Amino acid sequence: MTENGATEGAEAQAGQQIQMRILGQYIRDMSFENVMAQKGLGTDVQPDVNVQVNLDAKKRAADHQFEVMIKTTIESKVKGSDDVLFLLELEYAGIFHIEGVPEQQMHPFLLIECPRMLFPFLRRIVSDVTRDGGFPPLNLDNIDFVGIYRNELTRRQAAEAAQATTN
Repeated sequence: MTENGATEGAEAQAGQQIQMRILGQYIRDMSFENVMAQKGLGTDVQPDVNVQVNLDAKKRAADHQFEVMIKTTIESKVKGSDDVLFLLELEYAGIFHIEGVPEQQMHPFLLIECPRMLFPFLRRIVSDVTRDGGFPPLNLDNIDFVGIYRNELTRRQAAEAAQATTN
């Protein structure tokens, strides 16, 4: 024990700093379809925008490296109609070097903290693509990655419970 009563092991664990570096980030896949221009719809319409976000993370071959991806689907329709104005699908990924995160906390770290780091760049791409596609720039609101993570955990638990009752 040390002078203040803490054990050396606890000190070592508390002293270990979390290290995270973004080694690279990139568009993995992107598709933008200006349906309004293809169908010849008028430009004086009220849009209704629907944004869907999915997250994915996987370990890479190199030690302490992970790939984290934000998969975004944005569909804009004419308000009160099924007429599509545009469809944007974007997979934006980052390669992260992460050390010092306990194993039991790595999954939420990868699916919450890493997407938070990538999101401003994804937001800029969405704004630029929608503007360059002939629409006013779409500035996405902040995304609640904690809420997405919790919803996915709840969905998985419900699926496991449903599977357990059918077996």
